[in-house]
Amino acid sequence: MDKNRCKSNTGLVSIVVPVYNVEHFIETTIRKVQEQTWQNWELLLVNDCSTDETLEKIHTFLSDDRVQLIQQTMNQGAARARNRGIQEARGRYITFLDADDLWEPRKLEEQIAFMEEKKAAFSFLSYEFADAQGIGNGRIAHVPGSLTYKEALKNTIIFTSTVMFDMERISKEEIMMPEVKSEDTATWWRILRSGYTAYGLDEVLVRYRRPAKSLSSNKLEAVKRVWNLYRRVEKLSLGYSAYNFIYYAIRTTLRRL
Repeated sequence: MDKNRCKSNTGLVSIVVPVYNVEHFIETTIRKVQEQTWQNWELLLVNDCSTDETLEKIHTFLSDDRVQLIQQTMNQGAARARNRGIQEARGRYITFLDADDLWEPRKLEEQIAFMEEKKAAFSFLSYEFADAQGIGNGRIAHVPGSLTYKEALKNTIIFTSTVMFDMERISKEEIMMPEVKSEDTATWWRILRSGYTAYGLDEVLVRYRRPAKSLSSNKLEAVKRVWNLYRRVEKLSLGYSAYNFIYYAIRTTLRRL
């Protein structure tokens, strides 16, 4: 992408981060947001009743008035935490960031320029897998130029920390997440099913930190969650679920090799 293309810095970006017991990661994640070349942002850290030192670490950043701490009254999970952040967001753009993932400095600037070019309501990016220290391992998930609903059923490439919405083209109600396992994928599918297209920018601007013991790295659990989405959330037939699942399994395996 032409680095001179995005010359203005006017659209406020609301960055929604669910936070729960991430004392080892949250400081680096926040600093990577502060290093963004696009400086017009608000960082909404939704604390889901952390019990470790996460809150103490967040408090050291609150002198930056763009960093906002939102407290949940009880632990309710990532979906409700993200939905609380969506409700509180004031930005033209809403983007999600998991508390252990990392953004490259031009992530926001490049993605906003891309969305303006495409006139997109919904966009996502390529990303690199990283270890627990946030060091990339060279394995990159490249994204297609666009995804429709039927294409997304076969390709779960859309990663939460790469997603951005233009709130002049989509409503908050449409991006609220359901309380199901893999709530993020369920949300993307519901949005696409309603007629939107998701546009992919094949730029590696996000590092997906994948600790060995994380839920996302539990392959059997991931398989169960996707199958549940097909059958119970999307209510697809057994045959159509199996058809999409075969493509999902092949693509997921190739991404993680």
